[in-house]
Parts: sequence; structure tokens; C-alpha cells
Amino acid sequence: MTTAPNVSAIYAVAWPLTLKALMLHGIVVIDAYLISALGEEALAAMGLAGALVGLLLGILFAFSNATQIRIAQSFGATGQVRLKTAFYCGLVINLGSVLIGVGLVALFGRAVIESAAQTDWIAAQAMSYLQVFLIVVFAEAIGQCLGSHFNGCGNPRVTFYSYLIAMPINIGASIILIYGLYGAPELGVAGAAYGSAIASLTRVMFMGVKFFRENRLFLDVKGWLRDSFAMAFKRHLLFSLPIAGTFLSMTIGTQVCVLIYARMSINDFAAITLIMPWVQVAGTFGMSWAQATGILVAQLLGAGADEATLDTFLSRAWRAAFVAAAVVSGMYLVLCLLSPWIYAGLEVETRAALWMFLPTLLLLPFPKGSNAICGQTLRAAGDTLRVMNIFVASQWLFKVPMTLLLVLVWDVPVAWVFSLFLMEEIVKLPMFHRRLWRGDWKRANVDDV
Repeated sequence: MTTAPNVSAIYAVAWPLTLKALMLHGIVVIDAYLISALGEEALAAMGLAGALVGLLLGILFAFSNATQIRIAQSFGATGQVRLKTAFYCGLVINLGSVLIGVGLVALFGRAVIESAAQTDWIAAQAMSYLQVFLIVVFAEAIGQCLGSHFNGCGNPRVTFYSYLIAMPINIGASIILIYGLYGAPELGVAGAAYGSAIASLTRVMFMGVKFFRENRLFLDVKGWLRDSFAMAFKRHLLFSLPIAGTFLSMTIGTQVCVLIYARMSINDFAAITLIMPWVQVAGTFGMSWAQATGILVAQLLGAGADEATLDTFLSRAWRAAFVAAAVVSGMYLVLCLLSPWIYAGLEVETRAALWMFLPTLLLLPFPKGSNAICGQTLRAAGDTLRVMNIFVASQWLFKVPMTLLLVLVWDVPVAWVFSLFLMEEIVKLPMFHRRLWRGDWKRANVDDV
């Protein structure tokens, strides 16, 4: 792979990633909808347990993203030993992080839940959900690594098909086990966790069979990169830690901001709470395009492509990214236009706040998409520490303190508070683009990463 892929090649990688992400969000929404019939306390129990498992899964996804880049580099270099090493290093890291996380949950999970739960019933239901959902976490430790392999090798359709199979299984099994249909036990909140576990195990089995048929688990490939699994594992871990650190920083920073938002008026807090999931879901299109770009850049670097080829490819990817950003802006406009019907039960002040977010929503996808292209490209070249530093600096030196000032000190309108999502991207813009324009990434030797 030494010639610049065209836009259709990026699209071929990006669309399965987009649909996979949308289905992943959809499963969470559907589970919450199914449990909502059990009442607010059941939803509270699921949300309480979900906060803990969400952190475990998030760290897993971060490490898997790093493995995906390493596999893409290895695929570009067309080395079976490299592919084998990247896959098994990622798998060991995933399983190790899950074991540590589950150990912490076993030691402190009950105390955390009981201190946060408003009633004993909520605490008991949250613990029952959490204990079952840990099966999902273990399954995803393997599943995310398998998905990283297929994505990194330019075949994200397999990962997409696995979610396409898992989603109806999750919904059907959850409905049966939550409400005890067809002679099954009525498990309530825990039934949703069992449904997710069944679906996740099915997804892993599907990808595992595909992986075995294609590679036979690399049993025929002898040796490890750098002649030692221990040395290869150390390099892989050093590459992965900044990506996991970025996720942790973003997660903690987001939760801190939510706690600050809670000090606003009820209408303003409701409006910003409603719009944030839409920002995440609609933004999936731009983020998937950037992720696909990063995969192909990693493959090009692994193949030893020259600087002119890399420049040509990135220019194509960037131009198309702005088209994707325009599509996302259009989606936000439609959302605001339809908000009186979508949220007909909201008070007038809350719907008015949603309209005040529109200027920020129309502009946000453009710097966000451009920054994402930069970040994924730099990560593909092994510059993961600089990417983490940019995220951490923009969040903790700008967004969090400015949120504190705007809400608790200056008490400004909610539209200005929400504009910090855009301002944060503008703060990151020169840092990311200056680093990319230096061009060091084009000369990166992935063997040294």
C-alpha cells in the first residue's frame, strides 16, 4: 500500500465504523427504554451501575483503539509476525485492564453504589445488574481486540455485522428476561444485563470464528516482533497508555462539568442535558471519518509510503471531512427545527434554550472534525503522548475552569456555557495543526514506535 487511497477507500472503512457506533449507542438507549416500564427507581439502578461499567468499557475501548492503530501499521507492512504480535499484545492488555477493573469493583463497588443509592432497593438492583454485566466486560475484552484486528486490516464490515447480529439478540433476550416471558424467570433490571451478556458473547463467537478461519489464531506464525513478546508488549503498552489517559481525562472532565451544570436553573440544565447525547451521536459521522483516515495513514506508514503520497491522501481526507462536517451541521439544524415536536412536553424556556445552542451547533463540526483528523493522524504515527497533552491542556486549563467561571461566578446565559464546546475545539486547533504541519509524522518509522 504505497499509493494514496482515494475518498471511496476512506468511505469504505468509515461507514461500517459509523453504523457500528450508532448501533452501540442505540443498544444503550433501547435497554434504558425497556427498563423504564419498571419505574424511575429501576432506571436509577441501571444508571448507577452503568456509571461503573461505562468506565471499565471506556478504558477497554481506549486500549483497543491503540491496538487498532498498531494492527493497521502491521497490515501496511504486510508482516504476519507483526500482526500476530500486535493482536496478542492488545489482547493481554485488554484482559489485564479488565482484571484490574473487576478487582477494584469487587473491593469498592458495593460501597460506592450503597453510598450513592437513595434506597436499599436501588442499591440491590444496581449490584445485581453490575455483577451480571461484568460478563459483558470480559467478553468485550476479547471482542474489542477482534474488532480492532478487522478494522485495522481494512475490513470493518465484520465488526459491523457482529453488532448487526448482536442488537436484535440483545433486545429480544432483554425483553424476555426483564419481564419473564415464555416461561423464563422474571429478572427485572438484571434481565437487561443478561440480555447484553448473551448478545456480547454471540458477537465474540461470530468474530472469533471469522478470525480463526482467516488466521488460525496465528498458530502457524512463529516468533514475535523484536524477538521477544515481553519487549513487544512493553512497546505496545507505552504506545497505548497515552490513549487510555486521554479517555480518562475526558471522562473525568465531563463528569466535573456535569456537576457544575447542575448548579444552573432547571430549564437550562435540562436543555444542556438533552443536547449532549445528540452532539455525541451526530458527531459519530465526523469521528468515524477521522478514525478511518487514521487507519489508512497507519497502513501507509507501515508500508513505507513517501511524503508526497501521505500529503495527497491527507488532503483528500481533509476535504471530504469538511463535507461530513457540513452534513452534521445540517443534522443539528433539523434537530432544532423539529425540537417543538420531538420535545413537545418541555416548557417554553427549555425549548428556547435549545434554539440558543444552534449557532454553536452549526459551527462545532468543522473545527472538531479537523482536530480529529489531526489527532488520528498523529496517533497513527505514534505521537500519542502529544495528542494526550493537547486534550488534557485544553480541558483542564480551559474548559473546566471556564465552565466554573461562567456558571458559578458570572452566571451567564446557557448559550455561552454551551459555546465552550466550540471554544475548546478552537483552543486545540493551533496546537494540533502546528504539530501536524511540522511534518514529523510523515517521517515516522513505525518499527521504532
